[in-house]
Amino acid sequence: MTDDGVATWSALLRAHAAVLRELEQEMQKAQNLPLTWYDVLLELNAAPERRLRMQELGERTVLSRTRVSRLVDELARAGYVRREQVEGDRRGSWAVLTPEGRERLRAAAPGYLDGIARHFADHLTPEEQASITAGLTRVIEAHRPGR
Repeated sequence: MTDDGVATWSALLRAHAAVLRELEQEMQKAQNLPLTWYDVLLELNAAPERRLRMQELGERTVLSRTRVSRLVDELARAGYVRREQVEGDRRGSWAVLTPEGRERLRAAAPGYLDGIARHFADHLTPEEQASITAGLTRVIEAHRPGR
């Protein structure tokens, strides 16, 4: 690996940590919604039928199986998500976005998008954004299961 590769990796990690810290604080303060909750609601909203198996949800949100299960339980208590059994699979369950969860996501979206712009995108030119997206997409694709 080149020094440039290490520098790129380090910059990615440090930028991620800095932006994530700011977004978490802002979402909690302004929206009274933990960023992890928002991420789960966002992934469920984008999923077919607004539901995902717990394992898929964990993969999409980069959370451990235990953590995603706890988060879904918290969201269910808040009325934003419900669990459904997977037909024919006693151990499997779906996380399903409720109408209340979708409304909560919509209400928080402007603050989330504003935070991404202010803490990340506004610091990059359109060309840099395109380059970063292209490069990171290749890395993601290289690590997809079954590849």
